[in-house]
Amino acid sequence: MATLDRDEAIHVIGAGLAGAEAAWQAAEAGGRVVLHEMRPNRMTEAHKTDGFAELVCSNSFRSDDAETNAVGLLHAEMRLCGSLIMACGDAAKLPAGGALAVDRDRFSQAVTRRLEAHPNIAIERGEVAGLPPEREADPSP
Repeated sequence: MATLDRDEAIHVIGAGLAGAEAAWQAAEAGGRVVLHEMRPNRMTEAHKTDGFAELVCSNSFRSDDAETNAVGLLHAEMRLCGSLIMACGDAAKLPAGGALAVDRDRFSQAVTRRLEAHPNIAIERGEVAGLPPEREADPSP
């Protein structure tokens, strides 16, 4: 796991689907990222594990048909952008007709492993109670 200067890093709060993808994209672009996730220190009623991008309601990402469905087109565009979520979803895919359905555990474990292994991402487990105070802008030109 990477060790980064907290003041110079991009902080992403929450390692759900959006947070995991945001951290991945920022790190892949060369940013130094601190990904904050409250679990397992603080669990919720819905979550069962401490894994990132844990799917709690459905294992379906809906249609994967890029030709006739807007959701499928979004999936295709995300794949073109190097999406972590789509790569892990494709790797954990289950038979579901034209939908992208995944094995929830394999999916979450894959997302967690990839984020933990990224050299530009540091993981901090624990609840974020508030935003840090704003730093004054550097007055130099």
